Amino acid sequence: MFKILKQSKISNARLGVLKTLHGDIKTPFFMPDATRGVVKCVEGSGVLKAGVKAMVVNTLHLYLQPGMKVIKKAKGIHSFMNWPGPLLSDSGGFQVFSLLHNNPKMGKITDEGAIFKSPIDGSAHILTPERSIQIQFDLEVDMMVCLDDCPPNDSDNKKLSIAVKRTIAWAGRCKEEFEKQIKKRKIKEDKRPKLFGVIQGGMNKDLRRLCAEALVDIGFDGYGFGARPVDEKGNFLSEILKYTAELIPKDSLRFALGIGTPNDIVKCAGLGWDMFDCVIPTREARHGRLFQNLSPQPPLLNRRGGEKSFYTTININNAKFTHNKSSINKNSKLLELREYSLSYLHHLFKISEPLGWRLATLNNLEFYSGLMQNIRQGINKLR
Repeated sequence: MFKILKQSKISNARLGVLKTLHGDIKTPFFMPDATRGVVKCVEGSGVLKAGVKAMVVNTLHLYLQPGMKVIKKAKGIHSFMNWPGPLLSDSGGFQVFSLLHNNPKMGKITDEGAIFKSPIDGSAHILTPERSIQIQFDLEVDMMVCLDDCPPNDSDNKKLSIAVKRTIAWAGRCKEEFEKQIKKRKIKEDKRPKLFGVIQGGMNKDLRRLCAEALVDIGFDGYGFGARPVDEKGNFLSEILKYTAELIPKDSLRFALGIGTPNDIVKCAGLGWDMFDCVIPTREARHGRLFQNLSPQPPLLNRRGGEKSFYTTININNAKFTHNKSSINKNSKLLELREYSLSYLHHLFKISEPLGWRLATLNNLEFYSGLMQNIRQGINKLR
């Protein structure tokens, strides 16, 4: 169940609470990607200590490795990865489409589904809307996403129209299979996972509206923004994100898939989006880039509208940190981030020691957790 606790009168920003089988989550919230059942470099208990409430796992990657036989024997992905909190599984569609866009010889997309070769061993597979839902039920996650056709934003209208038509058809098949699995597995009403449809249409507002209206007619717990949130030049697509959010029923969850940077999250929260996920905090950490707060002020209250003034990033690989005895984060709730120095972290990265990647990842996860808390505080103070 999703309940809105506050709606700002001066923006679309809102506060809410999402109840799941594995705990309640205050919205807006951010989910790091545990793609293959793990946040790279950090164990589950560390992720929890960093303040993370929920994570995203990848349907396609887990299906290919370790495979559903292993996960079902472990009695679901929560048990397999020893994670007590909520989990959302994406459909696997974005990964398949990325694979085929980069290498068309690996397979093709049809109205039936995606036919592809495994990048692991070359074995042949087909991912249909029905199969995607079945796999997600086998994962036993709290939240699922429908398989969708996700072309690049700069695709021409003909390609976007085909993608929207296919996305709508696949969403209907996903919903039908979802209800079949609920009945087959004898899942009670209060135990049902949440199901999300994905709104496609690129930069074409008419297609976005067409897709959203069709998905709302089918009926889902939440709706996601399909495709990348930036154009080919890296410009943030504020207008289309605002437009798409306003197409979603107010009592439904709004999921901004793949977003993103701290600035983009702040902007999207102001537009009324409730959920975010991205590889940025963990991927940047492994490259030695650490997020740091510049101001404790909630970003939504910044006069500059949540621009980079509220945070900065440092590159721990820079030589200037060689003798820096300051803590990684003296204000951290995590003992290791308070006790280890920037100089030591710099050393760990220079010798490619995994402990360095772990510490940097913990730092960035805690930053993002704090960011979401500050955003919620900011919304609470808005009229």
